[in-house]
Amino acid sequence: MDGTLDHTMLRVADLEESLDWYQDHLEYEEKDRYEGDGFTIVYLGPEEMHADGAMLELTHNEGEEPAVGDAWGHIAVRVPEGKLEDYYQQLMDEGVEDYRDPESCGGRYAFVKDPDGHEIELVQRDEGTLWSLDHTMIRVEDADEALGFWTRKFGYDEVGRWEADTFANYFVEPTNAADEAMSVELTYNYDGRSYEMGDAWGHLCVRLDDLHEDWDQLITREAADYRDPESCDDMYAFTKDQDGHEIELIERDLEADSLFPF
Repeated sequence: MDGTLDHTMLRVADLEESLDWYQDHLEYEEKDRYEGDGFTIVYLGPEEMHADGAMLELTHNEGEEPAVGDAWGHIAVRVPEGKLEDYYQQLMDEGVEDYRDPESCGGRYAFVKDPDGHEIELVQRDEGTLWSLDHTMIRVEDADEALGFWTRKFGYDEVGRWEADTFANYFVEPTNAADEAMSVELTYNYDGRSYEMGDAWGHLCVRLDDLHEDWDQLITREAADYRDPESCDDMYAFTKDQDGHEIELIERDLEADSLFPF
C-alpha cells in the first residue's frame, strides 16, 4: 500500500468565485476538470508541485450551499521560513479577509478563509513549493482510536505531536513520506465535545498501489466497508474513520492525460 495523500476535497457554492480566489491568491493552476450531471470537479495545485504533493479538489453541486461543520478543521499551506508576515500582508493587500494574523498566533502561523468559510492556515516550511498543501486538520473524539485507525489501517507513522493544556495535535503520514507530501493533523480536545460534519468538506483521498488488493487489506484490518470498489465501478472506493470522516481510495496514473479514473 502506497498510502500517499492524493488530495483534499472541499465543496463550494460558487465554483468560479472559488477558482478565482485560489488562482489569484495562492497562485494555483487547474490540473484537471470533470463535468458530471449536475456537478463539476476541479483539481488545483501549484504549478511546480512535487509528484507526491497533494492537490485541492473543489466540487460544485448545482443549486447547493454547503454548510461548514466543525469536524473538519483546516487545510494548511506552506510559506518560506521567516516570510510569514510578508505573505500574510500580501494576502491582506489583495483583499483577503483578516481572520487570524501572525501576531495573534504568536508569530508562528496565521489563518485566512476562502469564500465559503473554509479555514486555511499559513505555516512556515523550507520544503515544498510556495502555497503547497502541508496538512489537513480533522477533529477527533478519541485520540487513541484516531491514531490507531491511521497507524493500523493505513500503516501511517506518528511523526509529531503538540500537547497543550486543553488539546493535543498529532501528525500522521506514510512511512518515508516525501518532505513535500501532505500530512494529516488529528486534533483532540480534552473536554469531550462532539462535532458536526456539515457538507462543505468532502473527504481526504489516499492514493494506492492496487485498489482491489489494498481494499481487501483494509477490510481485513476492519476498516469501514462504506463504498467498495464494485459499487464505484471499480474505479475508486470509500471508507470512513472512527468519527465518520470520509476517505477516498484511488489508484491513479499521474502520467495519464486525465487524473480522473472515470
